[in-house]
Amino acid sequence: MTLAPELIEQYRRDGVLCLPRALSPATVELARGAYAWSLANPGPGAAELPANGTGTFYQDLANPAALTAYARLVNDTEIGDIIAALWQKADVWFMYEQVFRKSGGTTRRTPWHQDAPYLPVRGNDLAVMWLSFEPVSGQQALEFVAGSHLGTLYDGSRFDPADDTAPLYGNGALPRLPDIEAQRDHFPIVSWATQPGDVVVFHPAVLHGGGATTAEMSRRTLSLRFFGEDAVVAARPGRVRVETDAAGSHAAGSDAATFDATVHPLTRMRGKADGAAFRDPAFPHIRARRPS
Repeated sequence: MTLAPELIEQYRRDGVLCLPRALSPATVELARGAYAWSLANPGPGAAELPANGTGTFYQDLANPAALTAYARLVNDTEIGDIIAALWQKADVWFMYEQVFRKSGGTTRRTPWHQDAPYLPVRGNDLAVMWLSFEPVSGQQALEFVAGSHLGTLYDGSRFDPADDTAPLYGNGALPRLPDIEAQRDHFPIVSWATQPGDVVVFHPAVLHGGGATTAEMSRRTLSLRFFGEDAVVAARPGRVRVETDAAGSHAAGSDAATFDATVHPLTRMRGKADGAAFRDPAFPHIRARRPS
């Protein structure tokens, strides 16, 4: 797959881009199947999140069994080629999946945050591929602060229903999130309305949020996360186990487990030294075609 140079530059500069009709109908169907598998096979991180409304907000993420269940989707479609073309690198590894379902009524806006503070990884070759199985209007779209992946790494949001900026760690090692929603005019916010088959790709250090739903809406979203050859372990100022967080608040967890197929490799990365290669044999290595 070839991406226009201006799209590659946009990703490097803004940390996010939208690729309309990037996925074939066959790939969208495989993605629907993978999403349905996750709903039918909840992992240790499955949880109902605070919806702040009449509906429900369900998520699951980093289910160890999904590394096999998602193999066809990430290996046998154009997905790996899109990421490889974006980085202009041949090697792409699948890190983990995350599923979201907002349904049954109104749900809260997703607070502004970065994904990076929750994850023990840093590098340029990182990407989150976000796709929705329903049309998403501009009013409900995921929003991003363009270029923020190149700036400050903030403390994570605790996703406290009473305070969107309540810090994850709160020990001063990372600055508290700004109240972006209260001062939107001060930030270069970008977003896109999307249709099934479109994908939004972003760096996990870019600030993002949004996506409230109204009473008549239901939204099913799948997020796929990847890393490349320059990814290294990043020490964080406290222990988090995103992949086993049952409360959705990224609460503190225990030390990394020893090698075990039932333990997600993301957990093992948390026990490695800062700057070590972000590698584990359980992370699927996608044999993408070399970008042209």
